[in-house]
Order: sequence, then structure tokens, then C-alpha cells
Amino acid sequence: MAENQYYCFVAGLPDLFFDSTKLPFTVDEFREMLEEVLAPKDKKLVNKYFLKYDNENLITFLKDKNALLNAKGKISAEDIKEAIDSIEVDYPIQNPDIPPYFEDYIRLWLDESAHDENKLWEDLMSEFYMDYGRESKNKLVSKWFEFNLNIGNILAAIYCRKYGLDINSVIVGNNEVARLIRENPNVRDFGLSRELEYFDTLQRIAEETDIYERERKIDRLRWDWLDENTVFDYFNIDFIFAYLCKLQILERWVSLNAEEGERIFRQLIADLKSEVSVPKEKE
Repeated sequence: MAENQYYCFVAGLPDLFFDSTKLPFTVDEFREMLEEVLAPKDKKLVNKYFLKYDNENLITFLKDKNALLNAKGKISAEDIKEAIDSIEVDYPIQNPDIPPYFEDYIRLWLDESAHDENKLWEDLMSEFYMDYGRESKNKLVSKWFEFNLNIGNILAAIYCRKYGLDINSVIVGNNEVARLIRENPNVRDFGLSRELEYFDTLQRIAEETDIYERERKIDRLRWDWLDENTVFDYFNIDFIFAYLCKLQILERWVSLNAEEGERIFRQLIADLKSEVSVPKEKE
């Protein structure tokens, strides 16, 4: 196998379609498959995608050291504790599996004055994580993080303005789009129409009143973006990364559809039961 080329592996992957109702395999199963085939450099790249579970676990651990952590995270409670202990004595973190932004986040958490500022700690983690992803040397991964950061910020800004809330309090990250939104909170398009070709699309999506349909349209936008940005990628890590992102989207909706199907079924049974009446005895 040539470096960073995965001909046999990619050729054996089933096609994914946005409207599919079944998964070929779960994200966790695909992750295990990747562990077997990816070169070390590419594993590190894919692991950035899964850091969201470790981010969640870090916040959970900082709030409660005895809390149960998400098993999808790969950084153990022991490693998190060791990192915190190192920072408390101002000693560098030695564990290469700990992303650099963990140190910045932990230092802020340990600063008592920071808690007096009513920080939204989940938003702060999102900001650190997005900025970290945008710094990736892989162009697709960097653009993917940037794209999702922009989606979140634009929709948040639109809703804040609609309900008269402070826009600056919800914008995360430090890219150009975040800067423009902060500088132009009262401009109709936040100064973004000429910057982003998908701004108008997001504005239309924000007008969707059905939450289910709105989320579907956002994920469809993500899916189409992945297609457009990997059109010439076939057997490399970019194709595999895009496949992983699509599989995550598909898994979400297959799961939601299953839950919705079960809810409708239970409601149907309940309705049928309520309609059944005991026949009156003949006189």
C-alpha cells in the first residue's frame, strides 16, 4: 500500500446516501476498522474528529471527579487527573494524547476569578476545539472545522437578533466570520453575504419553524459540502474523513427515525386501546 493511499479499503466501503434508513455499520465499528488500516499520521488526523467526546469528558471530570465518563472518549480519567495535577504545579503535560488546548482550558477552570465571569464553559470548550481543528495541516479537516464553526455562529447570531439577545455572548471562535458578526451585529447580513456563498442558504434554513426539518436541512448542507470538497478524492485520507463525517450524520438520523418510529407505534397502540370499549350486555 502506497503511503496515504487506501485502495482496497475504500473500494470495499459501501456507498452512503443521505436518505438511507439503514447503516452499513456504526461509527464506532468504522472507527475500529480505521484503527486497523490507517497509517499513524492519518490516525492522528481522524482522532481530532473524536476529540469532542474527550472534550465532554474533561468538563464532566472537572465538575465531578467521580462522574461516569463517555466511553467513546479515549483519554482516561487517570490521564485527565494527571494533566490537571501537572498544571496545578505548573509542570508541562507529558502525555502526547492530551491536546494542547486542554491545558488552556484547565488553567482557566482552575482560575477562581474566571468562574465569577459567568462563562459558558461548554461554549469556551467549543471555541478552543474549533480553533484547534482549524489549525490542522490537512486542508479538508481545517475547512470542515471552519465550516461547522461558521454554521453554528451564523445560526446563533440570527436567532439572537430575532429574540433580542446579546449576539456577542454566543459567538465562539476567532475566525473572520466570527469577527464580522461581532463587529456588525445590527447589519442585516452581518457583512457576510459577500464572504460566504452559503449565508443565504443558512438564512433560509433559520426560517424553518419545524425543528426536525431544520436540523435535516443543516445536515444536508453539511453532506453536500463534503461531496463538493472531496469530488476528486477517491482513495486517500480525505475521502475516508468525509466518509466518517457522513456516517456520523447518517447514524444520527437513523437513530432518530427509529426513536420516532417507536414513539408513533406506541402512540398508535395507546390510541387503539382508548378506542376499545367493553360492549354492553343485552337486556
